[in-house]
Amino acid sequence: MKTLLLASSALLGLALPSLALAQTTPLDSVIVTGRRDPEDPPVVAGARQRLSETPGAVSVISQESYARRSALALDDMLRDAPGVYAQRKWGGDVRISIRGSGIGNANHNRGLLLAQDGVSLNEADGYGDSQIADPLLTRYTEVYRGGNALRFGGALLGGAINMVAPNGLNSPFSIQGRLEAGSFGLHRENLQLAHRAGDWDLFAAVTNQRQQGWRSQSQQNIQFTSFSLGRTFGEEREVRLIVNGSNINQEIPGALTPAQFAANPRQPFPGNYANDQGRNQRGVRASLQTRWRLSSEVVLQGAVYAVWKDLDHPIFQVIDQESRNFGGFGRLEWNGKLGGLRADGFMGAWVRAGDMDSKFWLNLRGARGALQSNTLQNATATDVFAEGRLFVTERLALVGGASWGRAGRDYTSYAVPGVASTFNLVREKNYDWLAPRVGLLWEGMDGVQLFANLTKSVEPPNLGAMSPTNTGFAPVAAQKAWTAEAGARGVKGPFTFDITLYRAWLSDEMLQYTVAPNIPASVFNADKTVHQGLEAALDWRIVPGLRLRQTYTWSDFRFNGDVQYGDNRLPIVPQHFYRAELRYDHASGVFIAPSIEWSASDIWVDYVNLTRAKSYAVLNLNAGWTVNNRVSVFVDARNLANKRYVSNVQAAIRANANTQALWPGDGRGVTAGVTVGF
Repeated sequence: MKTLLLASSALLGLALPSLALAQTTPLDSVIVTGRRDPEDPPVVAGARQRLSETPGAVSVISQESYARRSALALDDMLRDAPGVYAQRKWGGDVRISIRGSGIGNANHNRGLLLAQDGVSLNEADGYGDSQIADPLLTRYTEVYRGGNALRFGGALLGGAINMVAPNGLNSPFSIQGRLEAGSFGLHRENLQLAHRAGDWDLFAAVTNQRQQGWRSQSQQNIQFTSFSLGRTFGEEREVRLIVNGSNINQEIPGALTPAQFAANPRQPFPGNYANDQGRNQRGVRASLQTRWRLSSEVVLQGAVYAVWKDLDHPIFQVIDQESRNFGGFGRLEWNGKLGGLRADGFMGAWVRAGDMDSKFWLNLRGARGALQSNTLQNATATDVFAEGRLFVTERLALVGGASWGRAGRDYTSYAVPGVASTFNLVREKNYDWLAPRVGLLWEGMDGVQLFANLTKSVEPPNLGAMSPTNTGFAPVAAQKAWTAEAGARGVKGPFTFDITLYRAWLSDEMLQYTVAPNIPASVFNADKTVHQGLEAALDWRIVPGLRLRQTYTWSDFRFNGDVQYGDNRLPIVPQHFYRAELRYDHASGVFIAPSIEWSASDIWVDYVNLTRAKSYAVLNLNAGWTVNNRVSVFVDARNLANKRYVSNVQAAIRANANTQALWPGDGRGVTAGVTVGF
């Protein structure tokens, strides 16, 4: 702990001398404040400026920062964002957590809003699916950690990740094609078209991706499509239709027991192989959006959207679900004066509803057997939110805001002939809350910023966590937390830095544990827990053409005087996680970039803190050549030493050698790609 405090003090020390500098510096692509570079095109300048108004931890990631390496899923796209824990388990199933959000979730996303152009990718009850996002069809990504995501409504512990889609205005090409091929049977093709004609613009794209996978029972067959049609009516007046589609077919190899991992980490879990477990889904999302300047001081941003998804998911049983989600949001952004002082702010509302027809069948080697359950699940949610800044001096702003939310859960089950445990049953439950926020933001002449804030977060359980039974919903309460954070971001000579310290006091944290391979994970509320940590990024321009990019996350998540678990650490997220890339760019267009991913501490597997997955370090190498302004090629080699390691774990109450809990990381692999644009 002493070492960590000294390290954070040293990083903050980089900021303090820079407060006296008068030089104005543009903003960077990964860290909000920094210098311009080739990975930071002008198209993201507006996003950087908007995020820099936030008194808290935020980042922007441009597509250029990962365009010349393999980026198959969100873990590849988010790897350089400080404070974001994004680790793949299988295929596109990535565990994404910010400040411990959703770490108790056995599968997919909870406690973090995933959005595209402000439109939620989560379902109405908060359940999220990262597999439906394609990094190649994302122009840039905004990361709002913790309560800094208030502009999207809601009050989630993790915040929000908003992926901005390409369109005919922000794409740097008219036609672009990309081909990739690599280890484990990977081939990937992407074609994008962008065009502008007067006040109209058009964008269309498609991605095809197939891979056998490093492990048995991990084959993938994926297609993504994107379509955007926009019409401008003068400066900052636009209406846009966006339609995205996905067809995802993936086998699930399953987590392994420690004994199985030691014997052969490439094997599937026997039950997954025997029952041909997989996740196959089709989906379409459509939104009609607008950004419309109403006056010199007021801008309206809003959208209406609809999502359809069909899921065929053979696991312990075959899950057959068809869901429909609808919603809309509106936000007024104001910039002017209040009492003679400079001020700005926003206010808005977000409403959504979803329904899902759900049937569970016996799994007969991946095929449907007898029907086991038949339910209709509905969810509704409303968020009303506002935040404002008042500059009490030229450089210091007071920030205040709040969100009010209400969520409803409605569950209807139907009796299934021959299944005695099923009944005709209706269950309903509602939640409501108020989540305030206060903060300070100081900005120097050179663009350096210091910030601090205190935010409340509330997360009602989704329908899966509520586990409806014949006697009603499981007694799972909404998760609450107060989070305090303070940080600094800016530039000092060749250094660009971003550092945030935070501490969250949680009550009723929703945690899960695996009962058995053929039983869904159970959810319980912890009494009191604490999440605290450090999120740091430091870029060093050593000499022209040579850059060292680093991110470090300290995550100290633990029970707080729990009757059963005392002050034990929570499983899943390692306490120390470090990434670094040393990149050399030659004037000829050639670059080489070795990197390391270092999970520097063991990962707890269980709540009693008896079983751990070992720490690891993985070495990678990325290289490429920009042949001319149309053609570029790259090679991306991962896990050069063919390290055997555990990339992710499933939580258990008490794990042993026979507990299915370990997700192996991929072995050595190489991908090569070429991009041609006009």
